[in-house]
Amino acid sequence: MHSRTTAREIIDDFAGERLDYWVTGFGTGGTLKGIARVLAKERPDTKIVVCEPDDAPMLTSGTPQQRKDDGSPASAHAVWKPHPMQGWSPDFIPKLTGDAVETGVIDRILRIANADAMRWSRELAQKEGIFVDITSGATFAGALRVCADAAKGSTILCMLPDTGERYLSTPLFADIPTDMTEEEVQISHSTPSSWLPPPA
Repeated sequence: MHSRTTAREIIDDFAGERLDYWVTGFGTGGTLKGIARVLAKERPDTKIVVCEPDDAPMLTSGTPQQRKDDGSPASAHAVWKPHPMQGWSPDFIPKLTGDAVETGVIDRILRIANADAMRWSRELAQKEGIFVDITSGATFAGALRVCADAAKGSTILCMLPDTGERYLSTPLFADIPTDMTEEEVQISHSTPSSWLPPPA
């Protein structure tokens, strides 16, 4: 599906333009495999960078995933550990992710620390107004590392896969009080109410 939809959108959006890097993570592997195979064919100049949790470095470990005859995992991966990046890196390497790795189209795999994922998710919300989840913060952290090494003028596309709305009860927002702070109350009082309809 991602080969027919997301990949086509990327190809169309960057037609005639540079696209030096595509940075993503992986959950089921559908986005990774679907887009990577199209980029490898139609934009071979684009380097594909995959991020994974530092606490579950299954891809960078080089340890193969044990599979049943149907391709499903036979057991949890040997190096997997629990991590807070929900939606990323289950306790096995999904078949679609394994397929993408085996094609050899991935140029670089980055391990992302939990703290970096949390930090950049919050920074995207606070500084850019982009309300995303922990894995988006992790992917953005990976993209920043790519930026640090990339040639000047490089174009880097970073996948931000999910909204932050469904993660309000996770550690991502643990430091944010549920009630408004005094400063937030003052800001709310300073907002003009002229848009409100007059009382009946």
